[in-house]
Amino acid sequence: MTGSPEAKRGRDDADVSLAEVESQLRALLGANGGEAKIAAVAAGVGALALGFAAVYLLGRRKGRRRVSVLEIRRV
Repeated sequence: MTGSPEAKRGRDDADVSLAEVESQLRALLGANGGEAKIAAVAAGVGALALGFAAVYLLGRRKGRRRVSVLEIRRV
């Protein structure tokens, strides 16, 4: 296997240090990457609360339709 100059160049580019990767990730995520995580958690909690509210209200409605009304009259 004789290596072409392009293949050698590709191997040289593959040597990436951890510091370079970290700096690139920090640049992509911004200075505070934690803010995105907080927003995602808040959106998840909101969606979960909305889901619970919908299940509660639909269950209440179904319960009202199933309940029979018993009327007792004194004669």
